[in-house]
Amino acid sequence: MSAFNLTFASPPMFILNGIPGLEAAHIWISIPFSVFYIVSLLGNFMVLFVVSKEHTLQKPMFLLLCMLALTDIGMSTCVVPKALCIFWFGFKDITVDGCLTQMFFLHTIAAMQSAILVTMGFDRCVAICDPLRYATILTNARIAKLGLVGLIRAVFFVLPEPLLLRRLPFCANRVIPHTYCEHIAVVKMSCGDTTVSRTYGLVISLVTIVLDLTLIGLSYGLIIRAVLRLNSRKAHQKALNTCTAHICVILLSYTPYLFSSLTHRFGQDISSHVHILLANLYLLIPPMLNPIIYAVKTKELCNKVGKYTCRM
Repeated sequence: MSAFNLTFASPPMFILNGIPGLEAAHIWISIPFSVFYIVSLLGNFMVLFVVSKEHTLQKPMFLLLCMLALTDIGMSTCVVPKALCIFWFGFKDITVDGCLTQMFFLHTIAAMQSAILVTMGFDRCVAICDPLRYATILTNARIAKLGLVGLIRAVFFVLPEPLLLRRLPFCANRVIPHTYCEHIAVVKMSCGDTTVSRTYGLVISLVTIVLDLTLIGLSYGLIIRAVLRLNSRKAHQKALNTCTAHICVILLSYTPYLFSSLTHRFGQDISSHVHILLANLYLLIPPMLNPIIYAVKTKELCNKVGKYTCRM
């Protein structure tokens, strides 16, 4: 037992406790988790399948949509299978390296998704402000390069988080009151000085969100200026309709993330199970609704999805 009270070198394990205070309801909670996850996988894989099969959809806007679908699949898959193992079978153990790996991929995918939303805003800006040069400014190759830049940025920003945590000693009590290894939840398990790790995590979150929202805001500022110059009300409506899906996805992605992140760090008066449920809903609801929003709001995609759905 004395060896267990040392740092996390022996044995290197954490315990994910699920949703504290709602242990008796874990089986019931697993039902919406499972449904949301299955719908998310079906919707996002359908988007990937349809775009890969239809050459008419293989253009920048839909390439970005495929990138968004991949991040949605990755984000929910990082969390839901392990959460269901906790709810169904009580498999709560996770190695420290496994925990830090989950945290790295989850936060990297989230940062990557944010970069994709910025690129989508730029795509809509070019399409409305300079439609005649759209095909030359935004090619598939250029979109792929922008996606690669977003991935490199995400890895560069997130990688120090698990590396900083890996150097810290962890207390004998390694029970994480969460369904997955969220950064600040793991930081709270340490008995060492977590100032650097806490500060870095907060700064990177704020820098990423503020920078990306600023860039999206600039894109929509240019879009609004271009729309106001149009004389026809019908042209106004057509131009703004092309942005509706993107705006819905932005609100769906950033609003719960900001609320969950801020309450987890600063909302000490909020019950722990509310924190955990909010954090999980942020990873479940947007991936499920994003493909539905784009399928409904994008006529080309809607028609192609309908075609393949009718064949099944």
